[in-house]
Amino acid sequence: MVYREKEYKCGIDLTLAVVGGKWKASILWHLAQETMRFSDLQRQFSDTTRKMLTQQLRELEADGLVHREVYPQVPPKVEYSLTEKGRSIYPVLEMMCNWAKNYLGD
Repeated sequence: MVYREKEYKCGIDLTLAVVGGKWKASILWHLAQETMRFSDLQRQFSDTTRKMLTQQLRELEADGLVHREVYPQVPPKVEYSLTEKGRSIYPVLEMMCNWAKNYLGD
């Protein structure tokens, strides 16, 4: 499996390369719940900078997981939502969330 010119022998490594990092999985989780504007995402991730959030969203968009819709109005309105590929990761994220709850329960 090749992703961004790097070969991966394990699907887990490839998955983490695409959705890994501090914010990507959480961004995908929130967008699975609803379409959000940048300002809504910024409120959800107040611990990150605007630049970092923008970078993470751009990478997710480049990987085909997030759709960015720009509306031609003033001031500009931009909404983010999951693509079909993005929605396909939701069951994995849900399992991760359940695992965390079980982990803390032990």
